[in-house]
Amino acid sequence: MEVLESRLELAQEYIAKGMDYDQYRAMVDAYTEQGKSTGPEQSEARIEYTKLNQRRMKRWDKTFKISVANLNALAQSTTKLTFLAITESWCGDAAASLPIINKIAEASPNISFKVVLRDESLDLMEAFLTNGTMSIPKLIIINEDAHEVVGEWGPRPSIATQMVQACKAEHGKLTEAFKQDLQLWYNKNKGENILTDILGLLTLE
Repeated sequence: MEVLESRLELAQEYIAKGMDYDQYRAMVDAYTEQGKSTGPEQSEARIEYTKLNQRRMKRWDKTFKISVANLNALAQSTTKLTFLAITESWCGDAAASLPIINKIAEASPNISFKVVLRDESLDLMEAFLTNGTMSIPKLIIINEDAHEVVGEWGPRPSIATQMVQACKAEHGKLTEAFKQDLQLWYNKNKGENILTDILGLLTLE
């Protein structure tokens, strides 16, 4: 029980100093203009991924829509939740998921959304590993009324996770061709798998 309480307390500390989504987007926009990436490793690859992800997030922000039924359910929910996402600007999976997570939060007056950077939040990341790894993005869902962590999600939606597992089983790693196929899948799926996954973690009352 003490371990669970410490994870909650740690998450709440980072929520207090985290960015909101608009602040995170503004930071990525600024880094793109400056030719930089978040994190200590300023490699050419990470800088290029940051530029690419900035364009992807801008597109998702404009195009992703939640159905009327789901909008109504989110709008009417009285459960007070906080979403805390751990990410970095160079992370391609985050570029597809954070805009959808933000749309979910925007649809409910009782859901707040904060973002922190992994390499500035290593103790938090260590407390919320995925299969023993520091994979991002990582979404932590906290029920503020019950004072407990009620859900974790990431780094990819369920269908994409199955695709990754199949690729690793066949090739031992993620091939460049697969990475391109994965981005095509994200575009074709239009955020629906991410939305379904996360709504499935929420107990809306």
